[in-house]
Amino acid sequence: MDEERETLQRIVNTLVAKNDEIHNFIDMLNHTILNVQANSSNAISGLDEEFDGLYSILHEMKGSMANTIQQEEARKIQALRDQLSQCSRALESSEELLQLAVQSLDIENPVELFEAFRHIKDSVTVASAFRLSLKPEVSDSMTHMMVDFALEKRMLQAVKFLPVPKAPKIDAEACLVADNCITVSWRMPEEDSRIDHFVLEYRKTNFDGLPRIKGEQRWEIVDYIKATQYTLSGLKFDTKYMNLRVQACNKAVAGEYSDPVTLETKAFLFNLDSTSSHPNLKVEDTYVEWDSTGGKGQEKIKGKENKNRGRCTNRTGNKSGQHRVRKNNRRSNTASPNRSANSPRASARGSRDRFAGESYTVLGDTAIESGQHYWEVRAQKDCKSYSMGVTYRSLGKFDQLGKTNSSWCIHINNWLQTTFSAKHNNKAKTLCIPVPDRIGIYCDFDRGQLSFYNASSKALLHTFRTKFTQPLLPGFMIWCGGVTVTTGLQVPSAVKTLQKNENGLGCSTSSLNNVA
Repeated sequence: MDEERETLQRIVNTLVAKNDEIHNFIDMLNHTILNVQANSSNAISGLDEEFDGLYSILHEMKGSMANTIQQEEARKIQALRDQLSQCSRALESSEELLQLAVQSLDIENPVELFEAFRHIKDSVTVASAFRLSLKPEVSDSMTHMMVDFALEKRMLQAVKFLPVPKAPKIDAEACLVADNCITVSWRMPEEDSRIDHFVLEYRKTNFDGLPRIKGEQRWEIVDYIKATQYTLSGLKFDTKYMNLRVQACNKAVAGEYSDPVTLETKAFLFNLDSTSSHPNLKVEDTYVEWDSTGGKGQEKIKGKENKNRGRCTNRTGNKSGQHRVRKNNRRSNTASPNRSANSPRASARGSRDRFAGESYTVLGDTAIESGQHYWEVRAQKDCKSYSMGVTYRSLGKFDQLGKTNSSWCIHINNWLQTTFSAKHNNKAKTLCIPVPDRIGIYCDFDRGQLSFYNASSKALLHTFRTKFTQPLLPGFMIWCGGVTVTTGLQVPSAVKTLQKNENGLGCSTSSLNNVA
């Protein structure tokens, strides 16, 4: 009976999965129908614009060519009129000479006849009628201004829809995921000189494989890419994967999308665990702030240091400070990865007591059990005292980071004068270097290495070397101020290079494990 029930349960699970797959496909089909309708309207609008543009060009060309014909007509008529005017004047002068010559034929006196002859002969010699060209200076032909549109007509009759560009192919092996950047490379299946630009679309997801419509983010778009490679930079890797696809566009039409590629965006992602944080700390996701009113109900510990700290007021506890916290820590729309009860984050929370006394501590909610991890910390400028590092889960509720043999940290104290030190097992080593605005923390669990860097310059600040025997949790101590933690980061390439060089040389910053 149990076997049949188990088989039936597998059938049910299979049908549920298949139904979900069909629902997802139906959503995709409906989405595609809407896109077809919208894109069809856009194509008709584009066609109208192209023909309107063609009509406008033809109309403009007709006006220009007609104006040229009219100018040629005016030039020829003016030349012929000038020639006609010259001929009229020459004819008038010639007729006067003719009349004078005819009259001279009737002169009887030889002397007078000779004088008349000489005058007429000299006048004929210089007469304009004998210098005229009796050929029109211009022809009446206007055939050279005729237009033959036979070729253009054939070209217009051959006008067809612009061919749709083929789908590009993303070269997955050439794609690079590093430093919270993704470099995507693609190529066309065949040469196409009409490609004008490419469009890259991407979206975060927690599912491996093909993109899904239901329950996923919308595609983010990067348009007008002229090359066949693009780098997405400044990303926060708060999901497991990222879907990417590319389409080619010519002057008027966009082609089909490439087959989507899913790249793993592995990074160390955690939030601060507000369930066990010190009551004097106000925690929101990746921001923690000192709150002097939060621990009124706890048992106060006597001592000079406690007395001094009681005088500290919450400089960031006003309404504007709270607004800044909410603004800087607005959650992404990306769905968080599903975590089982056995996941590092679930086990990290556990059921431990809330920190108390002067610990002022909050831990991360995700444990480090292997591998290399990186995160960054930025403190408010007026933060009086803060520490950052890692610890085992066994850190006592009254303990501070670096004062036990199971925690390692660097500590910054700005109370009277700035001090910068590395702490472990209640031993401290002063770091004679300026305190960076932003500090990067690198943990290599397997090699037993915890390093701190200037997050901007990637200069090494300090390195602890030991053997980690238990899972580690990011830890923070804050007093009078606030700290922002940036997670979802990969180990920067510069840090990897520095670590490789340091491990290769076999040297490191002195470990406090051996400092007396």
